[in-house]
Amino acid sequence: MSHESPHAKLIYMANQIAKFMESKPHAEGVALLASHINDFWEPRMRRHLFEVIDAGGEGLRPLVLQAAEKIKRPVSA
Repeated sequence: MSHESPHAKLIYMANQIAKFMESKPHAEGVALLASHINDFWEPRMRRHLFEVIDAGGEGLRPLVLQAAEKIKRPVSA
């Protein structure tokens, strides 16, 4: 496990939410995924998620990337 990226757990969590939301109509899944992350993830977690997205989103399910524009981007500290 030591070879995983520092964001591996975050990627896993985002993908688990996406997997669940993929059973819904696409637009609804995107909106629900974004609102779940906005409601339940603290700014630090969202900042780390955007680090992954900004670096190309490697490892993230497509629904996470499609929801990114609806996720509140924390202001840098």
